[in-house]
Amino acid sequence: MKKKITATAVAVVLVLTLVTTYMVYAQAGDDSDPIISLSYLKEVFAPEIKEELTFKVVTVESGKTVVCGAGTEVIQRMGTSEIVATEKGGIADTTVGTDLQNGTQTPSNHLLIIPVADGRGFKTSTECIFMIKGKYEIK
Repeated sequence: MKKKITATAVAVVLVLTLVTTYMVYAQAGDDSDPIISLSYLKEVFAPEIKEELTFKVVTVESGKTVVCGAGTEVIQRMGTSEIVATEKGGIADTTVGTDLQNGTQTPSNHLLIIPVADGRGFKTSTECIFMIKGKYEIK
């Protein structure tokens, strides 16, 4: 019984020593593992995330092409444009569950998702207003 109590006492002392040593020598953060402050979360991180999660209203002139990145979401609100697709496929119309192929007229008020960043997008034939969430470039 004494051996059991002694072994338990030694284990407790060892654990307390390790915890104390860690608390004394561990640093709160450094260049390789910095601490994130609440002000950074509120002033920098949250606005960046909010911008990534919200649609931007983008007006595109007639004759221009909107080239989108992978995962970009687009809703055409005004105007006429056609789908720019590639040999790998078209643009996902999640509103009706179809794949829109090259040259198809872009449906208004449908949520469209670009699956791959390989040049897919929209070529405008009139001035268009798009709501875009994600990466895009107007050419």
